[in-house]
Amino acid sequence: MKCAVIIVAGGRGVRMGSRLPKQFLPLCGKPLLMHTLEVFHRWNADARLMLALPEMHRPYWEMLCRELDWRVPHRVTPGGETRFHSVRNALAAVDGCDWVGVHDGVRPLVAPEVIEACFRGAVRHGAALPAVPVAESLRECDGERSRAVDRTRYRLAQTPQVFRRDWLEEAYRQPYSPLFTDDASVVEAAGRDICLVPGNPENIKITTPADLLAAEKWLDR
Repeated sequence: MKCAVIIVAGGRGVRMGSRLPKQFLPLCGKPLLMHTLEVFHRWNADARLMLALPEMHRPYWEMLCRELDWRVPHRVTPGGETRFHSVRNALAAVDGCDWVGVHDGVRPLVAPEVIEACFRGAVRHGAALPAVPVAESLRECDGERSRAVDRTRYRLAQTPQVFRRDWLEEAYRQPYSPLFTDDASVVEAAGRDICLVPGNPENIKITTPADLLAAEKWLDR
């Protein structure tokens, strides 16, 4: 299977309370972002890794790679104003691949078997993403009022989200909409259905200091 994975790393770390963008924060001895790319390299060393990174962060990233003698093969593409634009930029640089995954740079704990399941799901159905059940109670809000909803009908979407390349390219020819919260929402807006596969609960998106601490504990295991 000829595949590519776009790693989106445009966060600023506001909720982390750090001047350093969260994707560069140290995690068990190396920047968080390096852990993320390493997971995909271990899963498939032949997968083409595309790192969508803001131009202003590129020199810092290259310096980190040199200082740590970090050699995971990848290509850096320019980040855009939003996630949508970053993915579109990276997608334009993908060639020779039939299947494209998109993953959050700050999700370093995705399991290799989940990555595999997403790509296999996309091969069967055209598009697939990992999801986990909602453990907490949910309420739907309408102004000052709210009501309980059946949480068994909902799932938390994770990444990588994997697609037929032609489906993804078609979807990203649409104009940007603020309703595009992830790549699946872009592809759905183009009229395609998404297959869900079981995710792994520890595949959290690291946005707060508590998330970073949890990730350190998982990696220490």
